[in-house]
Amino acid sequence: MEGLSQEVLQAERSLIIARRRLHEHAEISFREYETTLWLETQLNAIPNVRTERVTKTGVIAKIEGTKPGTPYTVGIRADIDALPMQEEPIEPFCSKNDGAMHSCGHDGHAAILLTAVRLLAESRDTFCGEVRCFFQHAEELPPGGAIEMVRAGAAKGVDVMLALHLSSNFPTGAHGVKNGVLTANVDSFGVVVRGKGGHCAFPEQCKDPVVAAAAFILQAQTIVARRTAARESVALSICEVHGGTAYNIIPNEVVLNASVRTFGKEQRRKVREAVHKIAEGVATANDVMIDIDWLESYPSVENDAALAGMARKLILGRYGEEKLLEMEPIMPGEDFSYFLADGTPGFFLELGSGNADKGCAFPHHNSKYRMDEDALAYGVQFELDAVRALLDGTGRIIGEAKRSK
Repeated sequence: MEGLSQEVLQAERSLIIARRRLHEHAEISFREYETTLWLETQLNAIPNVRTERVTKTGVIAKIEGTKPGTPYTVGIRADIDALPMQEEPIEPFCSKNDGAMHSCGHDGHAAILLTAVRLLAESRDTFCGEVRCFFQHAEELPPGGAIEMVRAGAAKGVDVMLALHLSSNFPTGAHGVKNGVLTANVDSFGVVVRGKGGHCAFPEQCKDPVVAAAAFILQAQTIVARRTAARESVALSICEVHGGTAYNIIPNEVVLNASVRTFGKEQRRKVREAVHKIAEGVATANDVMIDIDWLESYPSVENDAALAGMARKLILGRYGEEKLLEMEPIMPGEDFSYFLADGTPGFFLELGSGNADKGCAFPHHNSKYRMDEDALAYGVQFELDAVRALLDGTGRIIGEAKRSK
């Protein structure tokens, strides 16, 4: 693990212990009661750290630096929730809570930030200003925990925001950096196709919602295949289909649920309009009623250019080009975007944690997901380096980021 500082290397054992403890006690979105209580207990035991419970299961920790200069406030966010799925018992520290699993790396994010808090509290003379650390609940379930924290005033006064996400898509220690739009807009919609049920032997007496639903599903795929330019990226997936009670009964209705990922406001608007137009056409052609319930969720995360430039400089200076990965936009969504919605500059790092030799190659949201724990130390190092660069007493990088807004 060449390039890591001694303070991080010395903290690695406790970092991994914290991650495994969080993994073993996974809790799903909005129910992270034990997780938050444990994090609070750990944070309150660190000298010079002030904590505040800002939502039912979200807590922030504040550290004041003592370095002379012009003070600013840097926010760092880690999500803490697990997914509602059953873990396959591969590790001895697998989840003890049935139906809850950390299969997206949030246990790692929380352990990284917890360790960074301790190391920053032990070295307050290395930064000028405040570090505000957000242990955020419910990233996985819209409307999400970030917007709750923002509405509670937890981010008031923050000058710039940082976050990272461990990713099995990239090799351990790869630091993915991108200027501008990084993640997709996240929307979903429900469809109810209402017809007239009856006996399967007399379809002419019915208004078949199954046939109409099938037509809608096929037509909806043309939004990507025939209504979107090849240079643009859109993902529209109909993931749930519910209808019928028996093989010989035409049902009264069919229910569909779908997910949409887009980049940019205009593309988001066009897809929504196309879904409604297709529904109207299919309803008319099949003499049924189709209702669309659209939920607009997380907007895209947009990385500030000055902060992305800082990240590149830090990564190159510590590891060389080997650990720097220039990113393309990615389709997953992130509610970290709500911390940036008021114009606060932000930067979101994609940190590789994939290692096929260790069996850490399964994708996120998979019951066999495993994380290469060597990646955790890189996360702590980045957060420490970023805080000290931003809160160096001059505020030069923060000022540049603010001027760009």
